[in-house]
Amino acid sequence: LIVAWYVPCLASLETIQELCRKENLTCKSLGITNRNLKSYEVEYLCDYKVEEGTEYFLVKWKGWPESSNTWVALKNLKCPLLLQYFHSDKNEYLSQLKRGKAVILKNHMKALNPVVAQYIVKKAKQRIALQRWKEELNRKKNHKGMILVENTVDLEGPPLDFYYINEYKPAPGINVMNGITTGCECSDCPAEKCCPEEAGFFLAYNKQKQLKIQPGLPIYECNSYCRCGPECPNRIVQKGTPYSLCIFRTNNGRGWGVKTLQKIKTKRFVMEYVGEVITSEEAERRGQLYDNQGNTYLFDLDYDSDEYTVDAAQYGNVSHFVNHSCDPNLQVFNVFIDNLDLRLPRIALFSTRTIKAGEELTFDYQMKDFKLFEQGPPP
Repeated sequence: LIVAWYVPCLASLETIQELCRKENLTCKSLGITNRNLKSYEVEYLCDYKVEEGTEYFLVKWKGWPESSNTWVALKNLKCPLLLQYFHSDKNEYLSQLKRGKAVILKNHMKALNPVVAQYIVKKAKQRIALQRWKEELNRKKNHKGMILVENTVDLEGPPLDFYYINEYKPAPGINVMNGITTGCECSDCPAEKCCPEEAGFFLAYNKQKQLKIQPGLPIYECNSYCRCGPECPNRIVQKGTPYSLCIFRTNNGRGWGVKTLQKIKTKRFVMEYVGEVITSEEAERRGQLYDNQGNTYLFDLDYDSDEYTVDAAQYGNVSHFVNHSCDPNLQVFNVFIDNLDLRLPRIALFSTRTIKAGEELTFDYQMKDFKLFEQGPPP
């Protein structure tokens, strides 16, 4: 069991950058590289003015504090993408206000309205913060699909006090790796005596890796003791999210959401819901706090009993950002792999229909509808 501790930094980003430069140290996460350690690289553009017929931009240099910002003539700038960002952010803000003209200063210098310039700087800082967050998420994930981050709605940056994890984070005294000592002897799953049959249930997938059981039934996948290899058709959830997904800011006040960047066929595994595994008593205590805050990420593990709950408020994966819908395109299933304790199933989300690329992913937080798939015997 690996326990990760997160300690807040006591110094500002700029202070650490200055210390690194004094010690001649590079640090990629701080934006200090061999390329800009002794030279200057444009990080973003802060402001604009025209003086004596020459256009100037105020430049924030990468890895340098804002006190080192300088005005640079447009003809000397070699950063077309950052110029594009500057103008698009400016136009976006002006269109929101439906006003906001350039002002003429006393010395006949043409300049942006300071409010517009402040917005452009905030957007630039947000863009950098979201890019760093995206890189962090993709470093930590252990699955094939990429994670993108997008906010074209407001100035909200990465969520504070949220830490990405790939699997359950059990509270002290809770063992989520318990009960597996043997596996199936199949050389070509599925076969008789394979894991689902041994547990008294149907094999969950067909040869196309498509779900074929009804909601409410458990999924038993082959485990680490099984003879079959990684290409076994009964190893789906354990391989992680196969699709590239995007955490995006919704434009209707629902905060963050998740959309797929690829077409997802019906009855396919999409993602797993992970978080802290806590007791129901602790969940009751936290639930009261979350209710006062107006949100909750508590997911009761009530397949067999109600002893445990998954809390994805502070620790979780992409599923933390999936919104609720009464007409969802994802369905919850209980999964057992390396732990057969019925009180501690893994929670997997499968598509209920074909989902188009760019479509938001949702599931029913109440999980009352178990009639999302056509009824009938497993194919």
